[in-house]
Amino acid sequence: QVHLVESGGGLVQAGGSLRLSCAASGSIVIINAMGWYRQAPGKERELVAAITRSGSTNYPDSVKGRFTISRDNAKNTVYLQMNSLKPEDTAVYYCAAEGPVPNLGWDYWGQGTQVTVSS
Repeated sequence: QVHLVESGGGLVQAGGSLRLSCAASGSIVIINAMGWYRQAPGKERELVAAITRSGSTNYPDSVKGRFTISRDNAKNTVYLQMNSLKPEDTAVYYCAAEGPVPNLGWDYWGQGTQVTVSS
């Protein structure tokens, strides 16, 4: 069993920054891709950022240039640096990870961390 634990959420004013962390623990063979999703009230969960094990990244246009995903493979940890935050970034942010077999979807999910951006 693999567990993902997010940290770093909180309340910030518009224009501010937050850094989220997500650490994987447990019976880890290998963690391939990792990613961050978010879900706002009444909306579907959406991808915020993804990173392969080798470091290739992917962002939707809504966060490109403001958010940066990175990872430390030795620590099985992924980070999300969020700058120039907007009220519309308010959501629960979830960490996701891909296990030993790539390209079959996300195998593991975190419990989520709340990010609230005030105007």
